[in-house]
Amino acid sequence: MNGHSMNGDGRDGVTIVQLTDTHIRPAGQRVHGKVDTYENLTHVLQQLRASQQRIDALVLSGDLTDDGSPEAYRRLRDAVEPVAAELGAQTVYVMGNHDERAAFGTELLGSDSATIDPDFTHDVVTDVAGLRVIALDSTTPRRHDGRLEPEQLDWLAAQLREPARHGTLLVLHHPPIPSPIATTEYLRLEQPELLDEVLSGSDVRLIICGHNHLTGAAALGAIPVWIGPALSYRIDPIAPVGRHRGLVGFGYSRIDLLGSSLVATAIEATPAESVYDRTEQDVLDQLAALAAAETR
Repeated sequence: MNGHSMNGDGRDGVTIVQLTDTHIRPAGQRVHGKVDTYENLTHVLQQLRASQQRIDALVLSGDLTDDGSPEAYRRLRDAVEPVAAELGAQTVYVMGNHDERAAFGTELLGSDSATIDPDFTHDVVTDVAGLRVIALDSTTPRRHDGRLEPEQLDWLAAQLREPARHGTLLVLHHPPIPSPIATTEYLRLEQPELLDEVLSGSDVRLIICGHNHLTGAAALGAIPVWIGPALSYRIDPIAPVGRHRGLVGFGYSRIDLLGSSLVATAIEATPAESVYDRTEQDVLDQLAALAAAETR
């Protein structure tokens, strides 16, 4: 069990970018023979750089590689970390079912604990400007559904006994909520009620996950759950009866601490033509003028 912590700078307001299901493969390989997931990743990273938005952390919530190979992890790391450093953003890496614990730990975390102990789970606590981010490893080797071991739940309960200044964001790969899609329902987190019991009364404000390759929202008990859009490809949530389809398209999420709320926003990243592109102040001035006219 790994309880690594880092300290933020204590600023009010936090912005986190969630990148999930990147499915990076070694150079020259495409996912399903079609999708260049590395190109998708670098496209989004350059978008983040160009935005000049303040981003406090990049959270990569599982299935970071498609095959668990060391080369794929190195490609991911060498793409992500220079951009994170330029943005002044922390990086949080989370295990997914396509990831391999030993290579994940060695290449992304500089740890060989999973090589020494096959039952080791990559569970991490990171302080991001006063917002506590807890990442749970919900994977079981050679399985695609999710599970949290009793020791992990005990560890999580211990972390949550002391509230964080801005509350807690919980990250895991497998959604702890039902799905209307038969395939994703089959592969969700087992026994989510055990997690719900640990989180009851805690300062967890939002749970974010991936895995399903679609965007969705629900709640576990009283806590909102956000399934972020995949950065590799999406599945069709209303495919013809009896079909399961993967579609070209990708996106990511921004998670903002606004006052006491954590607000999740899906961002479409598939290249598309602009409808308009105006200055923000011009739009705000127009809205203010409309509001003033309505009050007359």
